[in-house]
Amino acid sequence: MKFSTVIARITIAGVLVALAGSAAAQRAYPNKPLRIIIPYVPGGTANFLPRLFGPKLTESWGQNVIVDNRPGGNTVIGSEILVKSAPDGYTLLIASAGHLTTPLLISTPYDPIKDFAPVATLVNADYVLVINPSVPANNLLELIALAKSKPGQLNYASSSAGGPNHLAAELFNMLAEIKIEHIPYKGGGAALLDIIGGRVEMYFSPPANVVPHIKSGRLKAIAASGDTRLPALPQVPTFIEAGLPGYVVRNPYWIFAPAHTPAAIIDKLSAEIARILAMPDIKERLLSAGMVPFVSTPEQIAAQLKADLVKYAKIIKTANIKIDN
Repeated sequence: MKFSTVIARITIAGVLVALAGSAAAQRAYPNKPLRIIIPYVPGGTANFLPRLFGPKLTESWGQNVIVDNRPGGNTVIGSEILVKSAPDGYTLLIASAGHLTTPLLISTPYDPIKDFAPVATLVNADYVLVINPSVPANNLLELIALAKSKPGQLNYASSSAGGPNHLAAELFNMLAEIKIEHIPYKGGGAALLDIIGGRVEMYFSPPANVVPHIKSGRLKAIAASGDTRLPALPQVPTFIEAGLPGYVVRNPYWIFAPAHTPAAIIDKLSAEIARILAMPDIKERLLSAGMVPFVSTPEQIAAQLKADLVKYAKIIKTANIKIDN
């Protein structure tokens, strides 16, 4: 047998062994705990979600799910940790629209599309525009009229400058042709305290954070930002129903893995999360918190990310939103 033929056979055998080993490793996934990075302060929707589906993953796969809060830098710190992690499916990130808006406003050490592998969508979280009960308005048109009578005198809170609820409020400014002033906070918890305390007039909030306060009368709900009413707040109209055509804002929560994570691992994660979101008890808890379970494939998420990036860039440019790097 020729020497070159021997070498060729050895090379082919080595490749086959490597492929078999890789396939076996992916079939064995997961064989150690999973870490989910949350690039926000503790509390809020992003922390609620992994604590809801994490135990279900543990039941299915026998591995613990560790929630790791890494806030700071308008989500940059947590996102960079993910990007630098091994692409093996054991480190994941939960992110919302801020994942796209932050790189449009400041320089980031990653590309929000190229450096992340979409895994799953968990929910579509609409916003609820809430106001302090002291504000003399009981519906959206009254609030718009009040804002027009006092240009620049009313203000709204956001959980971060340049974040998705900041953009939701600026879109409201644009479509309603009003001027309400922005008061940024470091996290939704602090913003919520000040809206309840009357130090800020209004806030575009994730439903889960305000449903109890709306029901107790500590806040007034004016409108919901989706295209249908929220099951948890059926009495609250959408912005379109309340008289503002064209206003629809949804804030998806996605799970990402690092780029180059094997497709077999991505597909296994995506399928398992879709199965969990279909469970009646999970659906009930999400709906009662004002969130709608939403399943989409990694390919669908990739397309949505590109479309949303264009949409947010337009809002940022029109509203001339700037934040410090």
